[in-house]
Amino acid sequence: MIATIKILWNSLKMALQELRVNKLRTFLSLLGITIGIFCIIAVLTATNSLESNVRTDLAALGDDVIFVQKWPWEGGPDAPWWKYMNRPLPEYKELKYIQDKVHSASAAAFAFSSNNKRIEYGNDYMQGVDFMAVTQDYDKVQQISISAGHFFIGKENDGSANVAIIGANLWEGLFGSAEAALGKTVRIEGRPTKIIGVLKKKGSSMLDIVSYDNIVIVPYKYGRTIVDERRYADPYILVKTAPTSTMPEMKDELRGIIRAVHRLRPTMEDNFSLNEITSASDDLNGVFAAINMGGFFIAFFALVVGGFGIANIMFVTVKERTSIIGLKKAIGAKRSVILMEFLMESILLCIVGGGIGLLLVFLGTLVANSLSTFVVTLTLSNIILGLTISAFVGMIAGFIPAFSASKLDAVVAIRSN
Repeated sequence: MIATIKILWNSLKMALQELRVNKLRTFLSLLGITIGIFCIIAVLTATNSLESNVRTDLAALGDDVIFVQKWPWEGGPDAPWWKYMNRPLPEYKELKYIQDKVHSASAAAFAFSSNNKRIEYGNDYMQGVDFMAVTQDYDKVQQISISAGHFFIGKENDGSANVAIIGANLWEGLFGSAEAALGKTVRIEGRPTKIIGVLKKKGSSMLDIVSYDNIVIVPYKYGRTIVDERRYADPYILVKTAPTSTMPEMKDELRGIIRAVHRLRPTMEDNFSLNEITSASDDLNGVFAAINMGGFFIAFFALVVGGFGIANIMFVTVKERTSIIGLKKAIGAKRSVILMEFLMESILLCIVGGGIGLLLVFLGTLVANSLSTFVVTLTLSNIILGLTISAFVGMIAGFIPAFSASKLDAVVAIRSN
């Protein structure tokens, strides 16, 4: 056993020496594996990062929140859009029924949004601002990160006060700092409005469903004096599940209440949609699985080419060491030891090539993260996967050359040179 370990250790040192001596040959043999591992792990890293960012953005909307809307989130070319077009918009008065009747809900709010608004302060202004009007408890349903000031409280909660909360892009552009913005009066579409709160900077996201950095939020009743939500917006109701209830329970209870409010008979279809983040998140599984399969398909060919390169180089190595193999067998080395020796060298070559590919992916993530707010991460699982695939390719590519070396006759091998 000790002799076998010594032989394998010496074989490992010999393999490393071969890598140093035959640099060009080593480089060419590693290139295919490096490209193959780079393709696979780069695609997996990109898709995993994309999926992580998208799911994070979706989770920020609340995985325990149901959106009562006119339009469903799922759809396609075969969706009955004409049926959805004829549905009524959610109304503010429906919020009261939901708050009183849906016992499985912890909070509910009514909201609508509109874009391309103008906000002015003195001679400065910003165009293309997102506008949102919300009722009280909106901050209990959605994550609102206040940097300075506060959300709507007291008399502001009745929805008619001309106050606002603005995003980071707005207070940076108009005032320079969050503290400087508090208490100032701006004009929103010409209407004087006092700033009572400013939001923390969030940065851009993959979905940007709600761009909180570029938004002005006002109480609902005040907001409807600026924008007619029935004509120029798409109002919706947000309902958050109580900690003691589940999403299916609340969804069933919510559906029953809204059907009663809409006076729908039992045989009639729903004329509203109950949208939830979990259903949208589940739809992403098939999309990202297809992208990953495409990446594996592309990388497969690079790995095949790399595997042939490794196999070819191992045949050359066996040819060069034929006399050494004969001497080892003459002093008692078993076929299994010779086989393992060349398999180790082949696997080592592929692991080095795979390591270089992983290093290139890691450097790519650093560049991507420095140039964009999109977070790209090379995970430990992808690193392990890359090294495992490298070792597997090395084992497959090196088996035939190693097997042929193990079958050499000692006397014939010694006389080969």
